[in-house]
Amino acid sequence: MAKITEISVEEKLRALYDLQIIDSRLDEIRNTRGELPIEVEDLEIEIEGLEKRAEKFHAEIKEQNDQISNKNEVINHAKSLIEKYKSQQDNVRNNKEFEALGKEIEYQELEIQLSDKRIKEFGAKIGHKEETLNELNTKIENLKNHLKFKKEELEGLISETQKEEDYLITKSEEFASKIDERLLASYHRIRTNSSTGLAVVGLERGAPKGSFFTIPPQKQMEIAQRKKIIIDEHSGKILVDDELVNEETEKMNSIIKF
Repeated sequence: MAKITEISVEEKLRALYDLQIIDSRLDEIRNTRGELPIEVEDLEIEIEGLEKRAEKFHAEIKEQNDQISNKNEVINHAKSLIEKYKSQQDNVRNNKEFEALGKEIEYQELEIQLSDKRIKEFGAKIGHKEETLNELNTKIENLKNHLKFKKEELEGLISETQKEEDYLITKSEEFASKIDERLLASYHRIRTNSSTGLAVVGLERGAPKGSFFTIPPQKQMEIAQRKKIIIDEHSGKILVDDELVNEETEKMNSIIKF
């Protein structure tokens, strides 16, 4: 990484405030999208979860149908054995053989009855699962339609400001490159911890913008001298004087005007 040329405290403050102006405008653009990006993401996650449930139901229904096919094979095999045993009964030599074949026939008939019972149970389970699956698919379809609408709405908002946003992102990176890494890291940390996204603020009636705590006159003089980076002890924000705010705002308005 190329070494950043050392610059004065005043130049650092101006660079920081310029960066704040750009990032604040980016925040405004993204805030116009409101909760839409989160709504879109939540819908995508919900649909994905429901589709996995639907896949599970499909697999369970297939398994139940396979079980029914197996039981039908058992029934067909049992019926063929019954026919075979009945045919053999016509040619037995004694009662013992006849009774043995009769027991085999009874066993196969029980197999058929048990298989029929299991087929009905599987069929009931399939019916219940298919009903639930249909409800699930309807919900997925409705959510997909809603997602499509929300995506189109979001894409519409993005397309309106995409060119400006891309330009501002480039400018943000450009201005950030003028600031040393430690100071830039502090700026980003303060921004992250701020509900308004402000890390560098001017004074309004002697108090940092957005704060009710007045800065002592001596401290205000130090801020105006621009000899060191001064952090507000209450808000944790970097403080700059009104003159610098006005000068940089005018300058940046001409740079990022869209």
